[in-house]
Amino acid sequence: MLLQRLCTRSPLDLQRHVCRLLIRTPAAVLQGRANGSSFAYRSELRHAKRIVVKLGSAVVTRGDECGLALGRLASIVEQVAMLQNQGREMMIVTSGAVAFGKQRLRHEILLSQSVRQALHSGHNQLKDMALPVLEARACAAAGQSGLMALYEAMFTQYSTCTAQILVTNLDFHNDDKRQNLNSTLRELLRMNIVPIINTNDAVVSAPEPNSDLQGVISIKDNDSLAARLAVEMKADLLIALSDVEGLYDSPPGTDDAKLIDIFYPGDQQSITFGTKSRVGLGGMEAKVKAAVWALQSGTSVVIANGTHPKVTGHVITDIVEGKKVGTFFTEIKPAGPTVEQQTEVARSCGRTLASLHPGQRGEIICQLAELLTERKEEILAANKMDMDLAINAGSLSAALLKRLSLSPSKLNSLAIGLRQIAVAAQDSVGRVLRRTRVAHNLVLEQITVPIGVLLVIFEARPDCLPQVSALAIASGNALLLKGGKEAANTNRVLHQITQEALSMHGVTDAVQLVSTREEVEDLCRLDKMIDLIIPRGSSQLVREIQRAAKGIPVLGHSEGICHVYIDTEADIDKVIKIVRDSKCDYPAACNSMETLLIHRDVLRTPLFDQIIDMLRTEQVKIHAGPQFASYLTFSPSEAKSLRTEYSDLECCLEVVDSMQDAVDHIHKYGSFHTDTIITENEDTAEKFLHQVDSACVFWNASSRFADGYRFGLGAEVGISTARIHARGPVGLEGLLTSKWVLRVCRDLIATIRAQEKSLSGVKKSQPPKGPAKSQLDR
Repeated sequence: MLLQRLCTRSPLDLQRHVCRLLIRTPAAVLQGRANGSSFAYRSELRHAKRIVVKLGSAVVTRGDECGLALGRLASIVEQVAMLQNQGREMMIVTSGAVAFGKQRLRHEILLSQSVRQALHSGHNQLKDMALPVLEARACAAAGQSGLMALYEAMFTQYSTCTAQILVTNLDFHNDDKRQNLNSTLRELLRMNIVPIINTNDAVVSAPEPNSDLQGVISIKDNDSLAARLAVEMKADLLIALSDVEGLYDSPPGTDDAKLIDIFYPGDQQSITFGTKSRVGLGGMEAKVKAAVWALQSGTSVVIANGTHPKVTGHVITDIVEGKKVGTFFTEIKPAGPTVEQQTEVARSCGRTLASLHPGQRGEIICQLAELLTERKEEILAANKMDMDLAINAGSLSAALLKRLSLSPSKLNSLAIGLRQIAVAAQDSVGRVLRRTRVAHNLVLEQITVPIGVLLVIFEARPDCLPQVSALAIASGNALLLKGGKEAANTNRVLHQITQEALSMHGVTDAVQLVSTREEVEDLCRLDKMIDLIIPRGSSQLVREIQRAAKGIPVLGHSEGICHVYIDTEADIDKVIKIVRDSKCDYPAACNSMETLLIHRDVLRTPLFDQIIDMLRTEQVKIHAGPQFASYLTFSPSEAKSLRTEYSDLECCLEVVDSMQDAVDHIHKYGSFHTDTIITENEDTAEKFLHQVDSACVFWNASSRFADGYRFGLGAEVGISTARIHARGPVGLEGLLTSKWVLRVCRDLIATIRAQEKSLSGVKKSQPPKGPAKSQLDR
């Protein structure tokens, strides 16, 4: 579409448009670098004001190296123009003149040869024609004007003016020329014009040997040109786009090559470089050399892929927004391992964890439970620090503050739940689900195995850390934990205690706490390293993770719109108790009632009056559904939506004509989390239980019963409304998958007994009597 609009403006329109650009002032004034130093972290790149974008030959050139990749170029132009119109100062260093000229000269030569051959032979049948070798300088001379015309036409579509500048190495060695170049570029930027800069390949000479050793980088290629220009112009950011994802620790084609997310120049000795690019003069070594030189001179650098069809259209804007794209160069040595390194360590240690005897995994969990009690004062002191910071900042609601707070009773409840998990761990990993003799002495078994690497993201809920850690240990999974910054002190202490428990069997690193500046969206892109994401937090957090996850399954629910339906044959005492508990016990929980459905025959009865009186006493704000509002002359405020999750002392009250209408309402407006019927009619209840398609469906029970502790799971990692894998409260079983094993088995009975012996129980702790009441704030 863009290429079809390239020539729609008349010359007069273009002249008027340029005049408007010359007097336009950038709309936004952005904050650049302070004191000429480079940015220390990716997140700071959003403050970059002056940006140089270097387009490598592989980015601009088609795969056949004859002509330009027009679609790719158009998307890059669109991003640069958007940033320019935001008030940033954009400059482009581009390759492509040689490729464009090669395409043009080949076409002219073929046309000329075909005409001559037709004249000499007297007919139009062409024989095979050999093309002469085209000299690069001639191609550059023939292609430069066309390349610039294309840029100008593309940028015109976004109300952006461009200017062409051609330079050589000598222009930087001559002080007068360098100052003139600097002055010209600054004037163009002041007038809101995008300079398009290229080496003058038609006249360029060979680079001077060893000139780099004098502290001034030689212009050998467009990598060094972009770095030199960025430093000369005191640019905040240099984005070097190539045909690779970024800098690898070894050539990208090798099996063990790993992408480096953050590169510290002091680590150059750990890099093994390969050959140069298929096109152009430079390779990755030249890019790194230029990037390090620019970084040391005060300009931040990112090397990224500009050819990937799925990311080209937003790679530049993603980098400027601080997203985890390509390799970010920084002079700040990373304080700890990257999240990729943490994941690799966790996966390796997780395999060792899975191979432990079930009793050993149970011992680790029991030790964690004991440490929660022994180190109670240390944990509560750290939690008090977090609470004081949150209260002083005033950034958390009362509900979130309650989730953040820990108490001795909550720690005791956690310890009880952990001991239940320890007992359940005895027959988790390696349990035979199915055994089939497929032939004589040949047995096929389906056995339980860990999922792999779990990423659990939780907000202001530090009690989630030991609970989820215990479940991961019991199921033999490696675990990455990303907690909210509001609980940083508590999470750090709890993680230290968890690793102390893991150390008793040499698997300290199986549980990792991600404490870097990683954004959730960046973590969700690690599809080759993480097997399952489990969000524990608000519906907004869950929705954001579900949108951001790239190829990684997400176990969770986006909303908890739970219903309680009161039938005509409901018991009045049960109604009051169940509705009060469902709504008022903890209204911020995901299993709290959000919509109360009442059969129309219950209206204008003593039962209805008692329900309303109870809700008013509990200070629950009622929102009327459309049917309920139609029965009343004066009604409460009408609900804005029947799909609202209030997460507070508020609920919607709606009237239905029958049990079937209640089911239809739940299917239309619910989130398939938890729904309840209150009735004494067993047939009505069974129909409701059978027809409602939610993860949890209850009869005469509070919706708050949807909880891993109350289900006897010991603990839960969350509640899932997904259609595959696990649904409802997800405990230990939900963190296991299976594999098939085919073995030669001469003595089947002996094999079964050996397996039973290997899954012997945990002797150290006994399960507590009776289910523990949940203290978790989901």
